[in-house]
Amino acid sequence: MKICGIICEYNPFHNGHAYLLERAKKESGCDALVCVMSGNFTQRGEPAFLGKYTRARHAVLAGADAVIELPAVFACAPAEIFAKGAVKTLAALPGFSSLAFGCESGDAESFRRAARALSDESAEMKSSIREKLKKGLSLIRARAEAAAETDKLSAPLLSSPNNVLGVEYQKALFCHAENAEILPVLRTGGGHADSELAKNYSSATAIRAGVREGKLRAVKKNVPSFVFEDLKSAPPSDAYKDIAVYAALSRPAEEMKKILDCTEGLENRIKAIARGVSGYDELVAKVTTKRYISSRVRRILAAAVLGIDEELVRRSLKNKLYLNVLAVNKSRAEELLPVFAHSDFPALLRRSDERNLSPRARECYDVDLFAEDLYSFVTRTPSRGGRTLFV
Repeated sequence: MKICGIICEYNPFHNGHAYLLERAKKESGCDALVCVMSGNFTQRGEPAFLGKYTRARHAVLAGADAVIELPAVFACAPAEIFAKGAVKTLAALPGFSSLAFGCESGDAESFRRAARALSDESAEMKSSIREKLKKGLSLIRARAEAAAETDKLSAPLLSSPNNVLGVEYQKALFCHAENAEILPVLRTGGGHADSELAKNYSSATAIRAGVREGKLRAVKKNVPSFVFEDLKSAPPSDAYKDIAVYAALSRPAEEMKKILDCTEGLENRIKAIARGVSGYDELVAKVTTKRYISSRVRRILAAAVLGIDEELVRRSLKNKLYLNVLAVNKSRAEELLPVFAHSDFPALLRRSDERNLSPRARECYDVDLFAEDLYSFVTRTPSRGGRTLFV
């Protein structure tokens, strides 16, 4: 079976995502489209707007054949780790042959070129990265700009967030699935972080804001009907914010220091500011600088809440993990379940399958279980209990 993969969050699923699914099927010529999706916590470092099973159901209703959870240790990580963990998961599937993603510009060869430029850090490029870090740029932005200077042809490609993530996907493919084809699909409509609702193709950021602000009529035009019905009753997750501040206050600095990306004394800055703020939003705002961007701060706080340190992330990257199958198109189940059964990773379809996990995989999976329980608590929504959803 020829499988095309999509790495996603669907936070929430919208018309632009539906367009990508359609294009991915046509351009890949795949037999099955499999999504690897963040679970109940996302790369923003916060709880997802809707639960993982709800979002997985949306993906299948929109045309995906199956949705596999991206472990939380990768989902709440910077772009490089997010990409490596997701590609590692897809590469465990027999027949994985292509990866489709939305981008602002570029073709497959330009992404391969930029990925090689970022992978082969020359002495000149390393020096440029250090200088840019001193000026206050984040590491991923410093690397992207240094690579663009080293390879002028890559400069336009590395100027937008989805493209930078696409380059990280290609770097990960070089490591885990060298023969898999990368399929960039030009985005349509609103940009990744556009905050204004458009007519038909708005960003997830704008849609979340629209729901919070009660602009449901405008939101309705931007999402499939089955997504809109769930968005009308999206659960609040404000309780998480108090838990995150508590984690910042209660975690010793030495523990915070062990969190991925919590470097250069950032743990001390977070703890010092946490003592005098009125809440989570103020904490994130005051810790954020040009160098310490807000998403990095939120990811560190999420890691403190979920108990994810850098050593766990690195171990998880090195070891065989699992395929936590969130949802499957029931009309394709007879074809897909044998594929999952022959994966390099054990497939989890029901709670009893957990006995097949290795000790290393188990410690990673335990974080997913805790994330699910925590999400259920802060949103006051029931947990599905680890059973695959057949849609």
